[in-house]
Amino acid sequence: MASNGCLPDEAVAAALSNGTARPPQPSTGISNDEIALYDRQIRLWGMKAQEKIRKANILLITMKGLGNEIAKNLVLAGIGSITIVDHEAVTEVDLGAQFLLTEEHIGMNRALAASDALRRLNPRVTVTVDTDNISSKGPSFFHPFSVVIATDLDSSTLNVINTATRLNNRPFYAAGSHGMYGFIFADLIEHDYVVERQKSNRNTALGPETRTRSVVAVATKKDNDQVEQVTKRELYSTWLLASDVAPLPAEVTSTARRRRAVTPALSCLRALWEFTQLHGRAPSQGSHDDLAQFTLLAGQKHASLGLPSETLKSDFLRSFLQNIGSDVAPVTAQVGGWLAQDVINVLGQNQQPIQNLVLFDGEALEAPQYALHSDGPLGARLLSAAPQATAGMGLVTNGNGHMPPPVVDPSEVITLD
Repeated sequence: MASNGCLPDEAVAAALSNGTARPPQPSTGISNDEIALYDRQIRLWGMKAQEKIRKANILLITMKGLGNEIAKNLVLAGIGSITIVDHEAVTEVDLGAQFLLTEEHIGMNRALAASDALRRLNPRVTVTVDTDNISSKGPSFFHPFSVVIATDLDSSTLNVINTATRLNNRPFYAAGSHGMYGFIFADLIEHDYVVERQKSNRNTALGPETRTRSVVAVATKKDNDQVEQVTKRELYSTWLLASDVAPLPAEVTSTARRRRAVTPALSCLRALWEFTQLHGRAPSQGSHDDLAQFTLLAGQKHASLGLPSETLKSDFLRSFLQNIGSDVAPVTAQVGGWLAQDVINVLGQNQQPIQNLVLFDGEALEAPQYALHSDGPLGARLLSAAPQATAGMGLVTNGNGHMPPPVVDPSEVITLD
């Protein structure tokens, strides 16, 4: 039985699945006990932001190591409620990077197994479990949530979820971890946030600052006329574009030195996402054909980004391939903590959010951020201008609905030996 006055997890999952129930709605008004509990963070981002956080309903998809970290941070921050969707069972592999699970949970549903520990972290937060496969959900399922977070899913599924979140005008995050590597993607569609800063001698002008960011309002703080409150708006594009076709921004590719500094993890992740679309699985380290095709794809992605071939080294390719599919606790903690903090910032509307892809390289101890956008409209205008999913994109699929694999030319393959 779920705590905090919830329905049993199985009953809630069934109700959510057939559309007869909404995610639990948190009550309004912060009590004195909550003010004392959240005192440090209220001092950091203010009471108004905490009230917005407290009202938030979060959807988190997949409860592996990365999902554990995201859920922990959001629950401790005092969100109103979180719904966890995961249809998989706990295995021994899950125990390596999941502090919410024990050996006793092996064989149980992953979300259900972690839910009690989450409730104990902060009994004020309502935790709901849905054991359905997220692929069975229609677009309306996503509407009640404040933010949708999808972790450790294949690129095609992320694209479908992102399309649904755009149809419902909901912020969307995608994230994944592969051993020492990880990523965070954000599609907030159009997001306004307020920056407080000391007034300068020059008036702050309204209008564009970059292709994605503009100043939409400027006001003087009521209790301090030397401080101005600047409202900025960030525009976003979709996972479909950022994960494959969108180029690097001009400021990143303007010089040879900057192009050499771009992490090869971007090319490898794009190659991995396409490989899984082609085959419905990750490349097998025991398959020479898989390794040859992956290295070819990585080289093609690297070249399409305008990056020098010498920065995609065989050592990096080998390391990346060896890390695919594994969870390393310090990496999931870093990536999950960063994503959760960005969600808090977005809910509070008081700091600049991720724009729009962060890559984490635990080997190099770096986490560059790239704004990946194709030419054309951004923000809310993008959905009406873009084709649904991949329809109309000129992609030729095989009988399984996947694009056919590219023909491998041995002369183009980077040798890993």
